[in-house]
Amino acid sequence: MENILVAGANGTTGKKIVNLLAQSQYFNPVAMVRKESQMEQFKAKNIEVILGDLEQDISNSTNNIDKVIFAAGSGGKKVVEVDQEGAKKLVDASKASNVKKFVMLSSMGADQPEKAEKLKDYLQAKHNADMHLKNSGLNFAIVRPGSLTDNKGIGKIVLSEHLSQEGNISRDDVAQTLVRALHDDVANHKTFEILEGETLIGQALDTVE
Repeated sequence: MENILVAGANGTTGKKIVNLLAQSQYFNPVAMVRKESQMEQFKAKNIEVILGDLEQDISNSTNNIDKVIFAAGSGGKKVVEVDQEGAKKLVDASKASNVKKFVMLSSMGADQPEKAEKLKDYLQAKHNADMHLKNSGLNFAIVRPGSLTDNKGIGKIVLSEHLSQEGNISRDDVAQTLVRALHDDVANHKTFEILEGETLIGQALDTVE
């Protein structure tokens, strides 16, 4: 089984990702959290957990890690420090550790942040982090969902390099997509947008080989 580091494991989407990985026959989750008080919830489920603050030195966080999912976010409070520089630091650590794939949770609009009417600073930070990953030499998948909801997942999405519409998608389905993108046979060196849709997640991802 491959060890998957989940940055932002204590977040709403991050917890869903960790739970999916824990149920997987292919992957072993390693939850990265910022505070010691956040560790026990994972230890109670026998999930490996490490301390790592994206604003500090995280160069050792990728030791013995096969692949990475970056699902951390500052909630708009520290977009440069966390969403941009924290992501870049984890990309650099992943490269130094020869991580096999880096799956980035980005956002629709991150390709052209200058056109955004709101959240411009956030989208610029995500754009900069995405570009750093693309230029790193690592194998990557950059997943750009629309607005996240807490609705129950339906397991179906619409996926394209650029979607012509805006819309919503559940955190459940985003988490499923990110985990699916870890596999070696899909979404290598790819960037794509997703919304709630009509195609099963696995089938949709099979179109981005």
